[in-house]
Amino acid sequence: MNVIGIDTSNYTTSVAWFNGMGGENCSRLLPVKAGELGLRQSDAVFAHIKSLPELSGRLFSHIEDRKIQAVGVSTRPRAVEGSYMPCFMVGYSHGKLLADTLCVPLVEVSHQQGHVAASLWSAGRMDLMDEPHLAWHLSGGTTELLLVEPEGRNVKCTKIGGTSDISAGQLIDRTGQLLDLPFPSGKHLDQLSRQAVGREVFRVKCRDFTFSLSGVQNKVQQFHDSHGKAEETAAYALRCVAGAVRLATENAMKAYPGLAVVFSGGVASNTMLRECLAPLNPVFCPPQFSTDNAMGVAVLTHRMMEESHD
Repeated sequence: MNVIGIDTSNYTTSVAWFNGMGGENCSRLLPVKAGELGLRQSDAVFAHIKSLPELSGRLFSHIEDRKIQAVGVSTRPRAVEGSYMPCFMVGYSHGKLLADTLCVPLVEVSHQQGHVAASLWSAGRMDLMDEPHLAWHLSGGTTELLLVEPEGRNVKCTKIGGTSDISAGQLIDRTGQLLDLPFPSGKHLDQLSRQAVGREVFRVKCRDFTFSLSGVQNKVQQFHDSHGKAEETAAYALRCVAGAVRLATENAMKAYPGLAVVFSGGVASNTMLRECLAPLNPVFCPPQFSTDNAMGVAVLTHRMMEESHD
């Protein structure tokens, strides 16, 4: 069974194909002007409208079996009441048109559910799709610790922790702006941090599984003012984030003994974070499937279509 997945987040346009065993994802970052932290929704919508035809043309140019049995699309950030972002309507409108033209079902999921599925599929841990587990969604706009439970062939994500204010991705991008790095700044901060030699860190307080990162932004500014080296500032910011996430993860593993911990979202591709969390034996996926992508949407679409045929 061949399915298509579409995801139009506030960072990336992506289209994917999946057949139950393998697939391909085509993505493009939304264009952001130097010095700015993201796009207005109207600009994001326009960028998606421009990118989707080219990405779909690139994807279909070499797929031999063109018979598509379903189209999946992420229609909102999270599968909770009131979750909405205009840019996801671009993916929905294109997906609905494609599904109606092909006379196939349209499967709707959330962006967050797609992240979890992409991580599990690319990490070779699809078994966890049918078991309760813990998952971090660490991205530009989200830092949430989730209890993930099977819901048919989809997954139900319940927030149990994370940040109480700004996300890890926002802190990273604001640090990148401080250092005159391109947006999004994650991979650039990652590369810089590998040149650092210092070990200084601000230890973020964690209440159960929840912590605040707004104060860390001030600490990063103070650190940079006193040290002045971009690589040391990058490493300092990332150590603060990694330390907070590790502490919340350790607390959650005590409260939910025996559950695996999965990492998804663009921040989850960070080298320092992975090294810091490694002793806890978490599930990390390849970096290209940590960032926004449509593969998870396609994987969920395939699973849900299989369920409807059982």
